[in-house]
Amino acid sequence: MAARPEDERFMAEAIRLSRRHLGLTSTNPSVGCLIVKDDVVLGSGVTAVGGRPHAEPQALAEAGEGARGATAYVTLEPCSHYGKTPPCAEALIAYGVARVVISVTDPDQRVSGRGIAMLRDAGIEVDTGILETEGRRSLAGYLMRQTRNRPYVTLKLAVSADGMIGKTGEGQIRITGDASRAQVQMLRAESDAILVGIGTAIADDPELTCRLPGLEDRSPLRIVIDEDLQLPLGSKLVRTARQYPVIAVAGHQPPFDENTDNAFLGRRAALDAAGVEVLQSNSAEPGELLEALGTRGISSLLVEGGAKTARRFLDTGMVDRILLFQGPADIGEGGIESPVLKSNIPPSFTHIGESRFGDDRCDEFERGF
Repeated sequence: MAARPEDERFMAEAIRLSRRHLGLTSTNPSVGCLIVKDDVVLGSGVTAVGGRPHAEPQALAEAGEGARGATAYVTLEPCSHYGKTPPCAEALIAYGVARVVISVTDPDQRVSGRGIAMLRDAGIEVDTGILETEGRRSLAGYLMRQTRNRPYVTLKLAVSADGMIGKTGEGQIRITGDASRAQVQMLRAESDAILVGIGTAIADDPELTCRLPGLEDRSPLRIVIDEDLQLPLGSKLVRTARQYPVIAVAGHQPPFDENTDNAFLGRRAALDAAGVEVLQSNSAEPGELLEALGTRGISSLLVEGGAKTARRFLDTGMVDRILLFQGPADIGEGGIESPVLKSNIPPSFTHIGESRFGDDRCDEFERGF
């Protein structure tokens, strides 16, 4: 058994399809599947919003009888266990596909290798590892949560030409153009959660939702590192908390002090009443928060700043991908230095690509896992 010339072409299409529902499939991965015969796509499917149905049964149903003798291209190994739905491997067998091409083997212990074995035992030809690097990138959140019980963390920074991410006392500063900002909105739509520090939340008063027309319902869970619960009740985050969920991450409280604790408890009660969830976690150790998020089924986290929060995630090794958007203008005196620049990216990261958005450049760095 060996890969065929057309395999990469169809797998690339399946991977593109899988990205359609990133951030929308709950604890399940967003998987793409194509049913192909004689170089014609007879059926296609992507994991449905909410995580079910899976991609394979949707693609098979669309192909119908045409699936018999066809090739299925799947971005992740078909499941082999009975959960809330029957195994996808079983569906592929029942429809009579002749060959299954897989990008990434599933690390889930209930599946890993078993789906492939089930298919081969049924006489189906199976090829794996087709465009595996690209497949792993599209499944990065799911793979990270399965193997390390935490979300895949992307750090996004907008940096001026002179290496600044803002200006002291000026609130939100426009560094990049419309095209870059639209791309960031797509990043939010593809992420399960987004995180900023309390400094950014107060200075910029961001909403942190997805503002692209038609994609508002894809806004991620919004998280603020807020050790002392200083998030203003009149902020956009608090005022919209009942529409788009917000978590304020407070620090672990020191030994009881009546005055301090009463003030803290009062602020917590006010946030609770406004619909903000308060989660206590050691803010100096992002790993503790990430583990809590992973337990909730959060697979991808977009960290948008500010400088202190970004540096804390970098210093503790909790960043998996860095996206540096660089605008063409200087900020000058009073600028807030970026915690990382293209010239001093940590050596554990690899530069994997550069994109242009109008006058802006975006450099992407990735750390393997």
